[in-house]
Amino acid sequence: MQRSLVLLKPDCVQRGLMGKVISRFEEKGLAIIAMKMIHVTPELSAKHYAEHAEKPFYPSLESFITSAPVLAMAIEGLEAITVIRDMLGATNGLKAAPGTIRGDFSSSRQMNLVHASDSEESAKRELDLYFSEGEFCSFENAMVAFMRAADE
Repeated sequence: MQRSLVLLKPDCVQRGLMGKVISRFEEKGLAIIAMKMIHVTPELSAKHYAEHAEKPFYPSLESFITSAPVLAMAIEGLEAITVIRDMLGATNGLKAAPGTIRGDFSSSRQMNLVHASDSEESAKRELDLYFSEGEFCSFENAMVAFMRAADE
């Protein structure tokens, strides 16, 4: 089992797409084990996007991510990091395949609706920024028994 941070970004919230995006994760059999709506501060943005802080595009990234609320989620499942990133599609919505979240709902590189951790190390670091250990509510998802064999 893996955990990943998923952020429904300001464009997803403002466009009223949260329910559609959340339902895709649930329908895939992933478990949402923590969720909260927050305003990302410039300080949190700098920590979250530390690897981009010195890049020329960072100011517009910070301006965007702090512009409206985001929905932060911790999502758990088998190979969750890869599964979620595959579900999102390419970073640029114009290049994302139809059937992916970005391919179906985005037409921008920056306003691409969703952020998801790209590795187990990133997931741990990012989840620690948004959630305390006591906020995770792991559970046995009853439908998983009907979605894959017990030995998978």
